[in-house]
Amino acid sequence: MNRDHLARHTLLLLFALVALLIGTASPASAHATLISSDPAEGAVLETQPEQIRFTFSESVSLVPDGVQVFDARGGSVASSATARGPELTAELPDEVGEGTLVVVWRVVSEDGHPISGSLRFSVGAPSAEVAAPPVETAVPAKPPWTLSVTEWVGYVGLLMAAGMVAFTVLFLPASHLANKSRRRLVVAARGGAVAAVLAWLLGVPLTAMYQLGGGLGVLAERTTWSTLAVMEYVTAGVVAGGVVASVVLLGDGVNGVRQNVAAMVAGAAALSAPALTGHTRAVTPEVLVVGADMLHLLTGSVWLGGLLALLLVLPDLAGRGTLAVETLARFSVVAAGVLVALVLTGSLLAWRITGSWAVLFDSAYGRLLLVKVAAALVAVLIAAANRFVLLPRLQQATHRRDRRAGAGLLVRATAAETAVLVGVLLVTGFLVDKSPERDRAEPAAATPAEPVTKTASLGDIEVRATMASPVPGPSAITVELLDANGEPTEGLKAPSIRLASDKVNLGTLPAQSVAPGTYEAQAVLPTPGSWRLQVSLRVGEFDNPVATLEFTVGQN
Repeated sequence: MNRDHLARHTLLLLFALVALLIGTASPASAHATLISSDPAEGAVLETQPEQIRFTFSESVSLVPDGVQVFDARGGSVASSATARGPELTAELPDEVGEGTLVVVWRVVSEDGHPISGSLRFSVGAPSAEVAAPPVETAVPAKPPWTLSVTEWVGYVGLLMAAGMVAFTVLFLPASHLANKSRRRLVVAARGGAVAAVLAWLLGVPLTAMYQLGGGLGVLAERTTWSTLAVMEYVTAGVVAGGVVASVVLLGDGVNGVRQNVAAMVAGAAALSAPALTGHTRAVTPEVLVVGADMLHLLTGSVWLGGLLALLLVLPDLAGRGTLAVETLARFSVVAAGVLVALVLTGSLLAWRITGSWAVLFDSAYGRLLLVKVAAALVAVLIAAANRFVLLPRLQQATHRRDRRAGAGLLVRATAAETAVLVGVLLVTGFLVDKSPERDRAEPAAATPAEPVTKTASLGDIEVRATMASPVPGPSAITVELLDANGEPTEGLKAPSIRLASDKVNLGTLPAQSVAPGTYEAQAVLPTPGSWRLQVSLRVGEFDNPVATLEFTVGQN
């Protein structure tokens, strides 16, 4: 089988594989959202609660001083907090007097983004005046620019170093005439490795400062380092260790097969590690998305590293017989499959992380992602011109002067392609630390959906339930109890209201009486889909009928 046939078969296999994966994928899960709290916001309790519980849409981790409780005067109230899975629990060990309490919380979601908020409830009776808590109640809208720049440098250095190791091993001819070019690649790979190691190691304390919400002072606290997720350390360690091992094993570029394979394996390990953190950790199915992200990084490294390598070696190889043509031919065959894999894995990741194609146009994250896609398509067009126009011209050149001229054109086109790819990586550096969930929430708050009302029967009593905003996010749910004449009525006790979907159970919603026979509850709907509102009402000593009303929650 010749190289062209191999390339075509590789492309077909990649298309079939990704089509199969996409066809069997289930909808993506949302980023961390507060679903409910107990007590509810604004609740007035007869007695002090033993604990305060927050429930989120995904697992969260607690940061030092992640939960702080204050009284109405702004004074601190003793508390202790724990986070387990999607639940955050705060204990109040001491007695508190009557009045309003304010709970300020801050946690980190699975995708590494900090989220925060506050809860206000009262014991006995609300306080006449409530002072603002003396702490920040919201996280910054964006991560610090220093973290974004550091991550961009880390990714460029990593992809450059691993890609040049792969190019040296796979595409550069073994001829001694290529020794000068080989030395250039080795030096460049080492430079990329140094940049990658420094950036990824520096990223650990910068990530800690971002997640914990403090300045340099937080780095001096022991709790900072024990709170940071283990995967942050593992990722930085594997990237640094893998990229260093890769360039060390490469040596001077002239090695045996085993050493070359070991160098590439070390580079592949370093490239795969970043997929274990970030947005892919909060998206389902996790195995599919993490695997696609790993493939995306591997192929991106081959492409970017290969282009940078060509810029370094083509001017030298052009004057050494057919070495330039041979090198380009080897790289172009693999580059075709690499481009297809990049486009398909990138599309898959965009779909799973954003949750819907509409988000690409309705959020800042989506629009930034479209900029990345557009820039990548420009790079693909330049690559196509190189492969189908400039490379054949170079292959047909018979004189040394013509080969140098053809190589010069290829070098300039490759430089343009490389510059576009570096721009793509710059956009990626900002996407890594931007939360799609935060962006999606803004339009929803500005344009609430129309209320939806459903009715059902509880024996002789009619239940009329209204969902004020049937889209993901906060929504008020009103339940009216009407007798046969359409007049408000009551049961022996207030109705019990529960809300659940096939994937999320919000449990019993605290309901407050707002009028005779009318009760209101607050809920946060984390995902679209079909939701079941269950209303039960005790109307006799042994009679407790239950009605279920179906609501369809749409996209923001």
